[in-house]
Order: sequence, then structure tokens, then C-alpha cells
Amino acid sequence: MPASFEPLTTKARAIALYLPQFHPIPENDEWWGTGFTEWTNTAKAKPLYKKHYQPHVPADLGFYDLRLPEARAAQAAMARAYGVEAFCYYHYWFGGKQLLNRPFDEVLKLGEPDFPFMLCWANESWTGVWHGSPNKLLIEQTYPGEDDHRRHFDHLLPAFLDPRYLRVDNKPVFMIYSPDNIRDVRKVTGFWRQLASDAGLPGLHLIAEHDSPDWIPEHYGFDAVVAARLPKLRRDMHWRGLFKHPLKYSRYCYQALRGLPTIHRYTDVVDSFLVSHNPDIERYPCVIPNWDNTPRSGANGLVLEGSSPALFQQHLGKAIDAASHLPNEHRLLFIKSWNEWAEGNHLEPDLRYGHGYLEAMRAELLGN
Repeated sequence: MPASFEPLTTKARAIALYLPQFHPIPENDEWWGTGFTEWTNTAKAKPLYKKHYQPHVPADLGFYDLRLPEARAAQAAMARAYGVEAFCYYHYWFGGKQLLNRPFDEVLKLGEPDFPFMLCWANESWTGVWHGSPNKLLIEQTYPGEDDHRRHFDHLLPAFLDPRYLRVDNKPVFMIYSPDNIRDVRKVTGFWRQLASDAGLPGLHLIAEHDSPDWIPEHYGFDAVVAARLPKLRRDMHWRGLFKHPLKYSRYCYQALRGLPTIHRYTDVVDSFLVSHNPDIERYPCVIPNWDNTPRSGANGLVLEGSSPALFQQHLGKAIDAASHLPNEHRLLFIKSWNEWAEGNHLEPDLRYGHGYLEAMRAELLGN
């Protein structure tokens, strides 16, 4: 049986989103060339303007391969040392086909590292949009029906039963990245809850990721919602913005004329991750240390400029305050991300900041 929830030693239950990508798979070999991983994009990145921080070069953990147990163990040891309670592994299920599943499958099979985890179903089609091929459909996210939802649940059940699996009220926590993409999602979540009960579980604690502050999770069969609201790219902005925000719109036009990526100030963006409190909605905050996906997208990318460990710590402090009204066991705080290196979005140490972001996180979580 899983261990019961222990009293918090930190101000919140920090959950770091985890990309299980850093190993070659046949599909990526076919789409992007033999041996491709996200390290390929990370290593070839170049600065696109003055003082643009690229490339991000990993420090302590190096250019690791997630097929190696030693790499996974080192990540878990580092996360634990700095106050992270669990990793939230992105999970990919395309109507029965899985991708990037080997690292988590081995964590489950081997029983190590002995570090808590949960899963987030990243239920979106894969395209080449971030790699300069927006019309290239790599694999489509489909929902074949009830039989597939049953197979999906049956596949997840061994993870849910693992004593390391993250729980709230003794229920395994599972997140869905794009709930709006699932037809009759309330019916699907209800079906999964019944399957969980049939399997002897006390239920599921289901979280949706959704940007709208008015989206009520209970209406769709979820227990809670988390928002991670990145700003828009220039190509997604409407010309009416010229009249609403003329200075900002002019800056974006200047960036476009110079062939630059879309650039926002970190301090202008991060507060939008923290949606106003609504007592009728269980909402978990999400924080972001940085963002720069130009290693994937070049001038079509998005950059949050000016992040630092000190500013991240301020952002984290506001997020902890936003969750302070929740009961201790429900006080989840998501950090996006542990290791999204090709998005410039990582807590793992790099050569510029070292352990700076990790130390800022630990200081804020522990109240030091």
C-alpha cells in the first residue's frame, strides 16, 4: 500500500514537469535524422541579438542520456536536495501508440530512483511547427473511443499502484494537458474514475491544464486546474492590438522587421501565470524559471528576456502565497520545467547560473 501523506516540510508541494525526451527513438531518427534528441537543438543554438543568452550548456549533469539509470538517479537526487517533491513526467499516448516512454517505463520496472512521480498526458498532435516545418504532421493525437480509453487506463494502472506515485487524499494524481481536445471529456473522466474504483483505488485526483480563468474543472470531471499562460507569438496577435497597446505592438513590429524572435520581458509575463483566486475553483499555481525556444524555432520562437534566480524566487514566492489557502495536502505547485533545455526552460544547472535557480527555489520553499 502507498505511504500516507506526511506533513509538509516545505511551504508547498513542488512538482517539476519532466521531459522524458533525451534519448534517440526510431521516429525522431526518421523525422529529424539519426541520433536526434533535444540535445541536438540545444547544442546548435546561437544568440540571435545582442546579449541574447544562447546556447544553454548543461553543467553538473552534462548532456545525459535518459536510457542510463545513473542519469535518472542523479536527477532525482538533485531534485530532492533542493525541495522538489516529485517529477511530473510527460506521457504520450496516441490511440494506443506511445512515444518517449522508455525512461519512465524503466523507472517503473526497476523501482528506482526511489523518488515520487506523477504523469501528465500531453495529448496533442506532433507537428514540425517548432522546427520550421509548420505543415508537417508527424503523428496525430486521436481518441478511438471507449476501448482505447480502457486500454490507456489499464496501461497506467501499474504506475497508479506504485508506492512512489504522487497522491492527494490517497488518490493518484493525473494531469491532462489539453482537456478541450477530448470529446465528451466529462464522460471519459467518469469512466476512468469507475475503472479506478474497480481496480481497488480510492479514486483519482484529476487535474486539467487550462488557461481560462473562468474554466471550472468540476464541469468537465476534474478536481483541479493549473494554468501556464505563455504570451502570444507575433503571428498570433491581432492588428487591433495597435490601438490597445501601441507601445507594445510597435516593439513587436520592430522585432519582426529586424528578423528577431518574439521577445517579452520576464517580469511582464510571469504574473499572468497566477490567475486570480476563486474560492469555487481548486487552482494550482505554475511557475516558470525562464523561456527561450529559439534553439528549436529560431526567429519564429518566443523569448522571455531578463530572467534571473532572484526574479524567479520572487515569482515563486507569489505562487506559494496563491496556494496558501489550500489544505496542506492539496497545496501543489507546478514548476515548468525541470529539463526543457531546448525551450531554455530548466531548473537543472547550466554553465551561466549554476545552481542559482535551484538555490532560489529551495530558499523560497523552505522559507530561508
